[in-house]
Amino acid sequence: MRGSRRRALVLGNLLFFLAGTCLEAGVGPWLLVQVAGRDAGDVTGGPRVLGAVLIACSLGVLLDVYVRFVRDGLGTPSPAAPARFVISGGVYGYIRHPMYAATASIIFGEALLFGQPILFLAAAAYVVTTAALAHFVEEPRLARRFGASYDAYRRAVPGWVPRPGRR
Repeated sequence: MRGSRRRALVLGNLLFFLAGTCLEAGVGPWLLVQVAGRDAGDVTGGPRVLGAVLIACSLGVLLDVYVRFVRDGLGTPSPAAPARFVISGGVYGYIRHPMYAATASIIFGEALLFGQPILFLAAAAYVVTTAALAHFVEEPRLARRFGASYDAYRRAVPGWVPRPGRR
């Protein structure tokens, strides 16, 4: 891949991260807490540590996702510049929707880290919404676009909950 094409893909993925993931897992939860009001409860160290670990692990998953879009898919998560190939390596070998799962995990981790119960509800709403989007919009679009290769991938890799020992 030419250097200018790679730079454009990196920039496109960075912009999608900022406009998508950062809004969904950063700005959105922050605004929700501001509107709903901060919970004054005292959070013990255990949940805070678990929340921080969950956020860190989820950010690692997202890093893998975005690298895969550039390197393996030659595109971005955006429909405006979609991947040219089915991405099945890395975390995509274990779960078809790692970006959504990781983002929901970040919101859940924030609920634990900051002691904000409203964010548990936000994480659940995020999962329901993105599961519907994936099922009714994205997966049919990917099946039309990639045909048999996506169908084989969908049969081999679970959508949301990884199967132990499978890849």
